[in-house]
Amino acid sequence: MLVFIQKNLAILSVPKTGTTAYVAALRRRASVVISSPPGLKHTNLSKFQRSFLPIFQNATHRPIETMAVVREPIDWLGSWYRYRQRDQLDGHENSTKGVSFDEFVMAYLEKERPKFAQVGDMANFVKPAKDHAPITHLFKYDAQESIHAFLQTRLGFDFDLERRNVSPKATLSLDPAIKAQLMEKCADQFTLWDRAQG
Repeated sequence: MLVFIQKNLAILSVPKTGTTAYVAALRRRASVVISSPPGLKHTNLSKFQRSFLPIFQNATHRPIETMAVVREPIDWLGSWYRYRQRDQLDGHENSTKGVSFDEFVMAYLEKERPKFAQVGDMANFVKPAKDHAPITHLFKYDAQESIHAFLQTRLGFDFDLERRNVSPKATLSLDPAIKAQLMEKCADQFTLWDRAQG
């Protein structure tokens, strides 16, 4: 999470949406940087509004706008699946080695998800707290040029990005019947993707 108090902007870090690269590129100019532990780095909108927003707005007496990036849900799950295939997780209950992508998505759809499929929910991440405003700026992950242009204009300086925290490459396919189940059960995540800018 990055907060630019003078620019009235907080950038929330939705997992697996490239925000690590933006944190690396922008952290020197930010008023507040939370890059660890993961539970704080990936503070969702509701928690930000309840716990952090009052502090910042009391200091500035101005509204703080929020920004987040979301990914097409199947692509997002694919990134998680690939990320959890890395060698460092060998033998760990979070590892997806030996698990097909179909099996991973089916596990994600279970009410009680196994550890390797516990990856969160993008729609829940950007759900506002009660009596609070929705996310102000919501971008599609694929719209990197738009994200970059928005931030350069809003923050008033140019910056370069380096790819960070990249998942291992893999060719993924999803059974059409499983895709249909995912689109039905996680319709809110697909709706969120559709309404994002880009």
